[in-house]
Amino acid sequence: MCMFTQVNLVFLLLTRHFHCFLKATSSGEPSRQVPKQGTTAGYSLKSCNPDSRPCLAGLYEDVDFPGADYRSLFTADQYECQRACTDDPGCQFFSFFSGAFNQLNVRYKCNLKFSWTVPRTPIVRALSDRISGFSQRMKPESSLTECKGTLFPNVNLPGHDIEVLAAASPEQCQVLCSDHPLCTYFTYVSNGFRCYLKNNEAEMVPRTENGATSGLPARSCQLDNGWTKVVYEGIDFPYSDIRFFPLDNFKSCEKSCTEDPNCQFYSYVTTR
Repeated sequence: MCMFTQVNLVFLLLTRHFHCFLKATSSGEPSRQVPKQGTTAGYSLKSCNPDSRPCLAGLYEDVDFPGADYRSLFTADQYECQRACTDDPGCQFFSFFSGAFNQLNVRYKCNLKFSWTVPRTPIVRALSDRISGFSQRMKPESSLTECKGTLFPNVNLPGHDIEVLAAASPEQCQVLCSDHPLCTYFTYVSNGFRCYLKNNEAEMVPRTENGATSGLPARSCQLDNGWTKVVYEGIDFPYSDIRFFPLDNFKSCEKSCTEDPNCQFYSYVTTR
């Protein structure tokens, strides 16, 4: 009888806790590496200069980093392709098709590739028993002056979409646009938490629309990280879990995410 009571006491103590899910998305590296004859892959040499920090200076023969292309050009060889990637602010890695590549029309083509350096919430959805937010350690090191973003409430900039992403707020959408080398402006639609990144260097044609917020990327300044301080009650960031554990309150969950170097965002479940 006494053992039964102790077991039940432990069970009751455990079920008092709610759960904290720490989350992250990969960044700064290719999502896949595949063998491909006549292809050379490699990385930008930006991190090699001016300091002698660890960097991936080698070239990988007969290897392709598929996808993530945002700019292409023709170069004489893989070395010139790597220099082009290093000189391009948005390029992090590349693939080059040599003169021996089986498709004649793309030989000597250099594909510059991009990977996100900011956290992405793959899905954002309304869920009454969730509280979500971001790590408070995410402000990147930058020599740029901090600035406030330019937002246009109740304005849609239709067309010219290059990517549609999930985002919790217009401010997060602006961070995503600022990180993407081809984004010239964006529109965030609150109904559905959709962030539309757009590319049109010729013009912006605004249209009044309730629930939409548009804006411009920050290129020559560092956006302030006020958007990471917001706590999103009734919002869930599903998937991308790195670990989870019981906690009594969402502030402890946010603290755990901030203290974990791998955590970018979190969701806290307020029901058992």
